[in-house]
Amino acid sequence: MTMTEEPRVHNPILLQMRRIDKSFPGVRALKDVSLKLNRGEVLGLVGENGAGKSTLIKVLGGAHLPDAGSILIDGRSVRILSPTAAQQAGVSIIYQEFNLIPDLTVRENIFLGREETRMGFVKAGQEQRTTLELFEKIGIRIDPDARCSELTIAQQQIVEIAKALSVNAKIIVMDEPTATLTTQESARLFTMIGDLKSHGLGIVYISHRLEEVFEVADRVMVLRDGEHVGTENIADVNRERLIEMMVGRPVDSEFPKRAARTGDERLRVEDLCHGQTVDKVSFSVRAGEILGFAGLVGAGRTEVMRLIFGAERPDRGRIFINGHKAEIRNPGDAIRRGICLLTEDRKRQGLVLIHTCRENYGLPNLDRLTRWFFVNRRKERREFCDFAGSLRIKTLGPEQLMMNLSGGNQQKVVIAKWMARSADIVIFDEPTRGIDVGAKYEIYLLMNRLAEEGKAVIMISSELPEILGLSDRIIVMHEGKVKGQITDVSNATQEDILSMAIA
Repeated sequence: MTMTEEPRVHNPILLQMRRIDKSFPGVRALKDVSLKLNRGEVLGLVGENGAGKSTLIKVLGGAHLPDAGSILIDGRSVRILSPTAAQQAGVSIIYQEFNLIPDLTVRENIFLGREETRMGFVKAGQEQRTTLELFEKIGIRIDPDARCSELTIAQQQIVEIAKALSVNAKIIVMDEPTATLTTQESARLFTMIGDLKSHGLGIVYISHRLEEVFEVADRVMVLRDGEHVGTENIADVNRERLIEMMVGRPVDSEFPKRAARTGDERLRVEDLCHGQTVDKVSFSVRAGEILGFAGLVGAGRTEVMRLIFGAERPDRGRIFINGHKAEIRNPGDAIRRGICLLTEDRKRQGLVLIHTCRENYGLPNLDRLTRWFFVNRRKERREFCDFAGSLRIKTLGPEQLMMNLSGGNQQKVVIAKWMARSADIVIFDEPTRGIDVGAKYEIYLLMNRLAEEGKAVIMISSELPEILGLSDRIIVMHEGKVKGQITDVSNATQEDILSMAIA
């Protein structure tokens, strides 16, 4: 990092990114983007997937070099040529996927690459004292000698924050920090953010959950298609206006409406049990119906769906499909019987990221696409391109690697491969997690479309507005059991769901 000294003046502006440009082959990711962050401020950074948020943050963090533009920290011009240079300049970025080594201890992760030694030996005692002081500063107790693999997701995030403070960060960027946190853990994080603000740190907070942005941000900056649309004081903008800025058009309703026309029973589950996680669960879902499953983290919703899909074997219980008892021993049985599952963790369980879009589309459809053990790649490519058009999947082509697609487009590829099966029962587990507002709306339209085609749609979601906005009926679970059912969804509230979920 090289710095050009400028006269030091008392200035509330901590960070300025001026007229940043960045292009990749075939894509101009950032176009003349400027950002300003004050001391003791939280700046919300929002936009659709592919809007340029990640690229802008990677420029700030030294992972990308800008094609044009400048960065000032504390009023001084800096050139950030690497992540190490960013750290030296006081910038620390906490990515959604943490940069912790699971087999190392908390202390070892915090000081990784910055170990202090004496005669070739690490000063472990000094590092441990410093680690405890860091945790005391943020009001948390974690054993410095615990392995990171033994920590909860929330504790791992705290370790990342402690790492940032250990290098005297002035600017902390948090990328989707609550994506895998419970409501209580998120509340503790917000308290911690308030404390960091009070010490004069500047925080850039990236999230697709707009309610969080309104809770923690002082100002909000919107990117769209690589351009800076605007920055507003959070008190001067409402949710509808923010969504309109993000997607570039007025949005009449966040949740598209449809007239529910239900038909015959597609799926019935009776007294499903599995260990301590699922206890005598019974429910049914009909053709043309969207059945929502609500509950706190750990309520057993995902476990129920894995049993139905054959990913786990139930201890007891019965499953009926179209009125007939079904023996489902594995996912192959479920697929043949017209059940598909869009998993909660699409990157690990729903996709092979190092394979192409075409190959991912083909995986559950190989029985149709192969002959004499050879895949008909031309047919596979043609079918994928048809779905890419109808689902508006943004790719550079069928041979683009899955890892290079945005979260929303990855989810659409998962939907495409299952739509090709013409399944009658479609299970969505957290279908919009980590997806922006615009892509969410398109997935909602797809779910409605499936229901209108006579499919039975089951949706698990931890976002209560989503459950209330899309479901025709809601099942609420608590500690592996069905605690209640809401049939009059139009008159139900989030409090009605929570009262059952925490009972």
